[in-house]
Amino acid sequence: MINRDDFLPVSKEDMQRTKIEQFDFIFISGDAYVDHPSFGSAVITRLLQSRRYKVGIISQPDWRSSDAFKVLGRPKLAFLVSSGNMDSMVNHYTAGKKPRREDLYSPGGVRGKRPDRAVIVYCNRLREAFKDVPVIIGGIEASLRRFAHYDFWDDQVRRSILFDSRADLLIYGMGEKPVIQVAEALESGMEIKYITYVNGTAYIASELDSIQDSIVIPGYEEVRDSKREYARAFMFQYREQDYHTGRTLIQPHGEKFLVQNPPAAPLTETELDDVYGLPFTRQYHPIYENQGGVPALKEVKFSLASQRGCFGGCSFCALNFHQGRVVQSRSHESIIREAGLLLNDSGFKGYIHDVGGPTANFRHAACDKQMYAGVCKDRQCLYPTPCKNLKVDHKDYVALLKKLRSLPGVKKVFVRSGLRYDYIMSDKDDEFLRELCEHHISGQLKVAPEHVSDKVLRYMGKPSKKVYDRFVKKYFHMNKRLRKEQYLVPYLMSGHPGSDLSAAVELAEYVRDMGYNPEQIQEFYPTPGTLSTCMYYTGLDPRIMKPVYVPRDPEEKAMQRALIQYRNPENYHLVYKALRAAGREDLIGFEEKCLIKPPRNTGREGRKAKSGNRKRR
Repeated sequence: MINRDDFLPVSKEDMQRTKIEQFDFIFISGDAYVDHPSFGSAVITRLLQSRRYKVGIISQPDWRSSDAFKVLGRPKLAFLVSSGNMDSMVNHYTAGKKPRREDLYSPGGVRGKRPDRAVIVYCNRLREAFKDVPVIIGGIEASLRRFAHYDFWDDQVRRSILFDSRADLLIYGMGEKPVIQVAEALESGMEIKYITYVNGTAYIASELDSIQDSIVIPGYEEVRDSKREYARAFMFQYREQDYHTGRTLIQPHGEKFLVQNPPAAPLTETELDDVYGLPFTRQYHPIYENQGGVPALKEVKFSLASQRGCFGGCSFCALNFHQGRVVQSRSHESIIREAGLLLNDSGFKGYIHDVGGPTANFRHAACDKQMYAGVCKDRQCLYPTPCKNLKVDHKDYVALLKKLRSLPGVKKVFVRSGLRYDYIMSDKDDEFLRELCEHHISGQLKVAPEHVSDKVLRYMGKPSKKVYDRFVKKYFHMNKRLRKEQYLVPYLMSGHPGSDLSAAVELAEYVRDMGYNPEQIQEFYPTPGTLSTCMYYTGLDPRIMKPVYVPRDPEEKAMQRALIQYRNPENYHLVYKALRAAGREDLIGFEEKCLIKPPRNTGREGRKAKSGNRKRR
């Protein structure tokens, strides 16, 4: 039976019960308090606790006044601030800038428990309540907004979040190593203004005399006023995100400077095992029980994270900017120990929902070179074709899955994290695909080709259509060998830079030919920190500084999305308009290859369309 004493303190009553007079750190989070390793706030607070720091948590404080930020008093060392597992703007709004119906990271899924731009709002409230206490920001929102960045919701370039939040220090990426170094420095009595040496952090400087081996990139005013300078600045940031080769980056903001130290070193296998071995309750706090719990926990409660980092290099993904390209894996022993915790959970029904990470079938670094020389600055591991130095080997992952499914009490082990099918196709051994089809999916496999137009795929950093087609063929052949009837569910994206109406029509034709009606479509979402967002804002591919077509008009974006779901009657008029605008009236008619029928009672125009189809027959 889990009670509130198993969690970190969240109230004055908890402080009295645990006899804590003052916390060392107080963590402010935009998420409800869930003590599970999939929640960044839980990882950082448990890690600090393991180093004997006293840590309190204030989750989803009422930001309308500073009172809610005073409930645990003044911390001895610092406040830590995060918006939660998601950027607060992404959490609140769809790609169409419409409010989302629910917030899965709040009790009962209720919206409105955190403000827009939560990190900035929380920090400013803290400054009202405690003017002289150090404030350290981290998590995905702070991490991806550490430089001057394009903000989709304001449709303008904003300053580094450090300036708007007035925080003292920013920890970016996966913050375990930096937060401990910073904590030790503060505990030793060092003022936070002197903690400028920790890798994986960023800060504001008034002068640069003491900074060495650095690059000054285009400043805030330059990137605000020039899209070309924005693209140049982005590529400096993009190329310097490696712990081996990354240099200190300096971005002027008026008379001051945003300084980003090089990335922190990835965790070793032992260090990552230690993180997942911390005493998480794996539950949401009991205070949410009467509010319906926290829905986000359901997705991860019976899943296992086996690694972090990704060398996939998708342009629309911020992992390169946050977790990095070096894959860090947990040991089999660590993962099996965690599986044992699932087996002892009263709600476990025998099904492990996932074993994976950003990309499930990456269990080791892309190549040996990465471990001593870092990742390549101007070369991706898989795009446009797999690098000759890429290590393609699924044996470790297969061995792990076999161990997990052999545990007493485990009925099925699913793989639901994303899989790179081009990596599978590069493997000369079919054992993983066979194991996957035979044991680790149930009826359907979800994969992410995203698009089929090669010109769009090039901007996405995804393999060509022919690679996906070969995978589809191989997948169904394997299922036939196993005498299984299983399907593929492709994730598709509309409106990505490079996608014009002709590319969208090409994708619609592919959907027609595969006989699958996608229920969910991902519309491209320009979030901070991605290569695709840089393209969206600047109209340039920053890798080559050449123009790229960007669908910005809301109606065109709606048409591109509707084309993928052309079978939906509600999309008829958008599809009709899109086909005419693309000059593809040949797809309007009664023939087998047509996407839609001619409109009814449209007078001369409708009769001409019908007549044309009769002549072709």
